[in-house]
Amino acid sequence: MTATADAEAAAPNELTPLADYLGSVLRRLRALPPLDLDLTQAYGNVLAEDVVAPHAFPAFDQAAIDGYAARWEDISGGGGFVAGPGGARVRARLGDPRPVRLNVVGDLGAASWRPVRLTPGSCFSVAAGAPLPLAADVVVPVEWTDQGMAAVEIFRTPKRGFGVRRAGEELAAGTLLARSGTYVSPALVAVFAATGIGHVVVRPSPRVVIVATGDELVDVGRASQPGQIVDANSHALTAAAAEAGALAYRVGICDDDPEGLRGLLEDQTLRADLIITTGGTGTGPGDMVRRILSRREGGRAGPVAFTEVALYPGTALGFGTVGAEEVPVVCLPGEPGAALIGFEVLARPAIQLLAGAEPVFRPSVRAHLLETVPSPAGLREFRPAHVAERRGGGYTVQPLRGGPHTLSGLAEANGLLVLGERVTTAAAGSTVDVLLLDRRR
Repeated sequence: MTATADAEAAAPNELTPLADYLGSVLRRLRALPPLDLDLTQAYGNVLAEDVVAPHAFPAFDQAAIDGYAARWEDISGGGGFVAGPGGARVRARLGDPRPVRLNVVGDLGAASWRPVRLTPGSCFSVAAGAPLPLAADVVVPVEWTDQGMAAVEIFRTPKRGFGVRRAGEELAAGTLLARSGTYVSPALVAVFAATGIGHVVVRPSPRVVIVATGDELVDVGRASQPGQIVDANSHALTAAAAEAGALAYRVGICDDDPEGLRGLLEDQTLRADLIITTGGTGTGPGDMVRRILSRREGGRAGPVAFTEVALYPGTALGFGTVGAEEVPVVCLPGEPGAALIGFEVLARPAIQLLAGAEPVFRPSVRAHLLETVPSPAGLREFRPAHVAERRGGGYTVQPLRGGPHTLSGLAEANGLLVLGERVTTAAAGSTVDVLLLDRRR
């Protein structure tokens, strides 16, 4: 049997729709309490409040380029001065090809602070960022002049306002710079600093602890032997949590020991905003995580509820809370492909919600399917794929080899092809949904 046929044969009759399950889990989570952070520490966090510019940017009229700050009427054909016989200054005539000559009365750099004013027939040599002299309304590029020091000849006349940046031209005081829920990027840090902001209110990055469970697991750096499986999951999920913006901590492998697992989870609640376990979510005799965390005690349900979700791969998912602080726990399957898909579908949105990010889900596009693929009935399938933009607009999507379970396909994927519960065959040429993975390549 194929993997798809296996999934169809094993699919239970009663499955919880994925959208319903996600809604029930995410409604139980709340964004972390906000912090007031110095601007240098804010990068990568999510804003907890709208940010408004307290001051204009630029804060004053300034030169945008190196050149000569002048009055446009002095250099335009209608009223400027040109070099006459014997160096005398005479009025230029409209359309006169001769260069305009102005007296250079001073130099202004970015650190200049004393206000100065232009008089007719004069200019200032200015550096980019220098305060603009009063009455100046144009900056002539150095390349359009003879670069004179006491006097300068101007060979080309720019338009009025060329080379000038007016106060508030880019951002006026009171402008909304970023809304709550926006990630603080390096460019946004620059905008905040330029408008006089020294600190912002953000949600802290969620602290996420990853635990791999199973007596069969061994750590990396060796080959698997019969009865042993190298722990790829905790390493992969730690990287995935970090990519999602979390402070991720891998605590390694926990054996299938009830007291050991309970004690480990209790200890980790002291430093975690979310705990992710992998392995043991099924109903087999070796699935200890489900048996331990769902066990009823004193007539009360266990701390984690396990649900059969209409998801392929990996139908069995768990969610609950542990410890006095009621730290959320997400339990993912042990099969590596299913664990990574489960992370994308459930754990990543949970991290985004805790961080206060909006939206919490990956962006998606509609794409032209290049190859016919089967899909298990009754399950929403997430299949590794490669997405490309078409020259004429839109996207194409190519399913990758091996289907959802293969790690090599996931490693190559820049998207996840999403096939709904009612789809048993997606034909080449049809239009399908694709989640876009933000992979750095």
